Amino acid sequence: MNPLLLSIAVKHLLARKRQSIVSLSGIVLGVAFFLAISSMMQGSEQDFIKRLVDNSPHITVKDEYRNPRLQPVQQFYTHGAIEVRRVKPETETRGIRDYQQILDYVRKIPGVLASPSLQGQALVSFAGKDVAITLNGIIPTEVKSVSTIETYMKQGSIDNLIANPDGIVLGSELVKTMSLQMGENLTVAAPTGQIHTFKIVGIFHTGRADYDQNQSFVTLKRVQSLLNRANRVNTIVVKLADPYRSQVVAAQIEARSGYKSVSWQEASADITSALLIRNVIMYSVVSAVLIVAAFGIYNIISTVVLEKQRDIAILKSMGFHARDIERIFLTQGLVLGFAGCAVGLPLGMIIMVSLMSLEFRIPGNDPIHLPLDWSWYQFAIAGGFAITAATFAALLPARKASRLHPVDILRGTQ
Repeated sequence: MNPLLLSIAVKHLLARKRQSIVSLSGIVLGVAFFLAISSMMQGSEQDFIKRLVDNSPHITVKDEYRNPRLQPVQQFYTHGAIEVRRVKPETETRGIRDYQQILDYVRKIPGVLASPSLQGQALVSFAGKDVAITLNGIIPTEVKSVSTIETYMKQGSIDNLIANPDGIVLGSELVKTMSLQMGENLTVAAPTGQIHTFKIVGIFHTGRADYDQNQSFVTLKRVQSLLNRANRVNTIVVKLADPYRSQVVAAQIEARSGYKSVSWQEASADITSALLIRNVIMYSVVSAVLIVAAFGIYNIISTVVLEKQRDIAILKSMGFHARDIERIFLTQGLVLGFAGCAVGLPLGMIIMVSLMSLEFRIPGNDPIHLPLDWSWYQFAIAGGFAITAATFAALLPARKASRLHPVDILRGTQ
């Protein structure tokens, strides 16, 4: 940037200090609130995904097919008008066939972890009431890498299942409902008619009453034995380093294995749509603050152009080109934009720290704090939008100034 043009631009701004400070204050507050609100909304989205998505697999490979298999008559008469009704599949032992080969393939994908699981329903009795629970047969040494359940353990650990194959890990709501404690026994009845007594070796609390009431974790071998499904699994749990790649990786796994692979985006399509709409609303609202501030920059630069017409004429008569005059007034917008970012970003950080210090107490739960996103791109978006708004606000007055004719001005016709 030409130092002479910069010095002229700064002098014009300093000539109207009060108006310049007002315009600068608008940019500062716009940048600060843009950064604070944007980081708060993105932080809440990430926390939402962590709580509701990371508790479930990023991808679930199920022992079913997305579309029904074609019947032989449909395969033979590919172009015929055929309708097959009431096809009853053969009774078989359900499960993912050759799941070890699928696991080997999935684990070779970069940034992907996977573990097999066998899920089934069972009944536990208490005070004459039968309570249905879901038995999750897992491999304890692997499940912690694909699930966040260990972070929610209130008593015991998933690792206790390694030392005690007859152990069971229950949710806090079920334990409370049945008046159970760590170390006590629980008798479980499977649909196959088998009954087995487990020892409670862990209790978890996720904060989701339905999950804490119905879910339980047992070793994979024990569930296979209870459900008479030796060497079978019906689910492969997949975790990704980047959860937003789930749809692409799920399609890749399904194309290779043939089994239905459901990403968390597909399973929670309503949630992802709500998050997208919320982000659009959020950026629209906070952008309006900077757009209003940009009108202040437009106003002050337009006023400077009107007041400095004779100065513009003199500069042009001295040899300054139209593009030089345009650059002077564009520089004024950039100076206000950069100065607003230099003050607004630190102010936004102060607001963010203040928001993080707020504590909310919900009866029956631990105190919570506002989650904020401190990623560098939040600062880049806030600063970039402010500078862009300031530049566009200065563009129209700058072009007007560059088109002024010095002869007309010096003669007093304008």
